Amino acid sequence: MRRRALLIAICLAAVGSLGPDRATAQEDGVPNIKAMFARLKQCWQSPALPRGNPGMEITVQFTFKRDGSLLGHPRITYETRSATDEERIIYRTAVMQTLQRCVPMPFTNGMGNAIAGRPLTIRFDDRRIPRKPKEKTAWLTTTTL
Repeated sequence: MRRRALLIAICLAAVGSLGPDRATAQEDGVPNIKAMFARLKQCWQSPALPRGNPGMEITVQFTFKRDGSLLGHPRITYETRSATDEERIIYRTAVMQTLQRCVPMPFTNGMGNAIAGRPLTIRFDDRRIPRKPKEKTAWLTTTTL
């Protein structure tokens, strides 16, 4: 009985020594892949392009360390074929700035352990095609007399 009480006291003391900062950091951290992609999306800023430029797609591959920093250098694996060299440089810069804004990613311990060393591939689709206006469907409506 005394041993059990002693164990409970030790556990409570250990939990109390963590302090609110450590517990809050775990709650505010990125707990899963969905949250990580949402955070990366928040960091993305489309580059300024001349009017009429359709934009492009670009795919980047990178790996996180357990602490949320990058392991090695990100690698561009795909760019829209019709893009000019100038557009490619603009988009490469935008992708690298996105990663700089988001890194180090504040992973929870479990997420950091799970994602460390695994290559991630992310596609940024910034095509700016004007939407087609919807057809008027007035001739499809029926009226009952």
